[in-house]
Amino acid sequence: MAKIIKATPEHISSINSVVTAAYTKYIERIGKPPAPMLADYSQLLKTHDVFVLQDADATSTSAVLGSIILKSDDESDSIKVNNLVVDPALQGRGYGRLLMDFAEERARGQRRSALTLFTNVKMYENLGLYAKLGFVETERRVEDGYERVFFRKALN
Repeated sequence: MAKIIKATPEHISSINSVVTAAYTKYIERIGKPPAPMLADYSQLLKTHDVFVLQDADATSTSAVLGSIILKSDDESDSIKVNNLVVDPALQGRGYGRLLMDFAEERARGQRRSALTLFTNVKMYENLGLYAKLGFVETERRVEDGYERVFFRKALN
């Protein structure tokens, strides 16, 4: 069993470790480190809602199984999923779905009409995954030097 809690500065090194483990495989494919590997998670704690997924028996400083970074976006009436990551050794156990369900609950709780997110076009595994989760591709564009695919999932 796992729990999702608000991240604290003590979680930053664990979040960085999970991000590095999950995204290193994409460096060669993209030709540079993916944006999540370059993010300043200490700064994101100040500007976004950062949550960590931990074992239900864990203490607040225990190892992180995954994390999700969210931000309200008034322009699109959505909650933006800035990054969702699960430790690669733990992928395939439903943790990503748990984090995404959490994001949907938060969006509904804030009476937002949708979840929005983007992924790198070269992370093609994500394209099918997001479609399977009910997201619809809305556009493709280069942003911050990365080829990105943007998605939206309407919430009822």
